[in-house]
Amino acid sequence: MNKELLLKNLRSIKDFPIPGILFRDVTSLFKNAECLKELDDALYEKYKDCGITKVVGVESRGFVMGASLAVRLGAGFVPVRKPGKLPAETISESYKKEYGTDTIEIHKDAIEESDIVLLHDDLLATGGTMLAAYNLVKKMNPKKVMINFIIELEDLKGREIFPADAQIDSLLFLDGE
Repeated sequence: MNKELLLKNLRSIKDFPIPGILFRDVTSLFKNAECLKELDDALYEKYKDCGITKVVGVESRGFVMGASLAVRLGAGFVPVRKPGKLPAETISESYKKEYGTDTIEIHKDAIEESDIVLLHDDLLATGGTMLAAYNLVKKMNPKKVMINFIIELEDLKGREIFPADAQIDSLLFLDGE
């Protein structure tokens, strides 16, 4: 993986969405075809031999690479969304974020016990959103659950809120500041 290319094209925005936050904007990677291919290839190489049957993408930036990876792996794609966005029966989980609280939902029939699931999102900061998604998926008792991020902000220690046995991988490691 060409980390230099990705880091060179990653946009950082100060004081977004609130003062004191340095927002790492992966959409600048998505709009660049070379970066998008680099991400797609890196994710595929990392997970091609894991037997993944479902990729769960967290709203909304997790949909981009999550759906692409699902296609390449021959797996299904499952969206985790904010309340009221999914049409069928859902289960939900509320959580704290670094700048507020929120709730996410998943279709009640999205994951089966025979599934090997990869949860994907763009960024691990404090970890609240993905922990909520992880808890939702675990309620469905899949065979295995793995977690992936494009970027992990190491100094925010989001990884530490997950159970010790959670398998978490990130492509890029940065500081939050």
